[in-house]
Amino acid sequence: MNTGRKRSILPYIPGYDNNAVIKLIFFLSGAYIILAVSWAIVMLVYTDGRNFDTYFIPFIAIPAIKAFQAHPWTILTYGLFHFPNTFMKMVSDMLWLYCFGSVTQMLVGKKQIIPVFMYSIIAGGIFYLLSQLLPAGLGNTPPYILGPSAGLMGMAAAAVTLSPKYRFYITETFSIPILVVAGVFTLLMLIDTGFYMPLIIMLAGGGLTGFVYVKALKAGIKPGEWMYTIAAKTESLFTPNEQAIRQKNSIKRNAVLNTLYEPKNGVTQKRIDDILDKINLKGYNALSNEEKEVLMRAGKQ
Repeated sequence: MNTGRKRSILPYIPGYDNNAVIKLIFFLSGAYIILAVSWAIVMLVYTDGRNFDTYFIPFIAIPAIKAFQAHPWTILTYGLFHFPNTFMKMVSDMLWLYCFGSVTQMLVGKKQIIPVFMYSIIAGGIFYLLSQLLPAGLGNTPPYILGPSAGLMGMAAAAVTLSPKYRFYITETFSIPILVVAGVFTLLMLIDTGFYMPLIIMLAGGGLTGFVYVKALKAGIKPGEWMYTIAAKTESLFTPNEQAIRQKNSIKRNAVLNTLYEPKNGVTQKRIDDILDKINLKGYNALSNEEKEVLMRAGKQ
């Protein structure tokens, strides 16, 4: 078992190591900061955002279905970033993620947060691409889509499916049912789509994934277990194994001890110690000729 010590990246945040929701929020916020800084640098150098849209956005945002084959990885990356000029949207999304993610984590544990989010993003992306095959008009979309809306919808659906009667207590006597909160959230997400049908279908794909994921958990299936298995094996490659180190050091220590006590010129260390004890008690003249010879042989190494 790997017993290497793990240090939190942000040790000053209580419970950070055991809170997958907070970790996910920090990751998504960090991704936004990186993209926003890149955008700011491009604007300073070229004074034109078109360069950014040309050389950055196509490599992370999910495109129209005709261009998807050239950038298949965007089925995942589109849900990890926000457009750099949408700071308030990013903050709003993180608040919603904390709201529904905390409920999900409390009910099924931290190991289900990342899988629910990632599966919902991927499923939302697939639904989005397929929806563009709808008849003309219904399938019209913006050139690129960026944002974790499908993942948020999946997390909301998971929380509601787990506990539809859950209530958010504002005070000791006033609370809001999770169904009401989820309803407001869904309405805001629909408005944010501009009512483009492919975007609405993308949200539906994310929500359906969160629902199915929870149903699978209740059936005893663990759809996200493989993610943590791979992560644990990868981490073990770079984290020191204290047990193996101790065992290795024990072997070295025993080898040194064996060297100290191995016979030297035919004389064991115990034999030498016995002779020295006799000298301390009775003096050198009390030694026999054989004992004196032993001391001489031991002194020649």
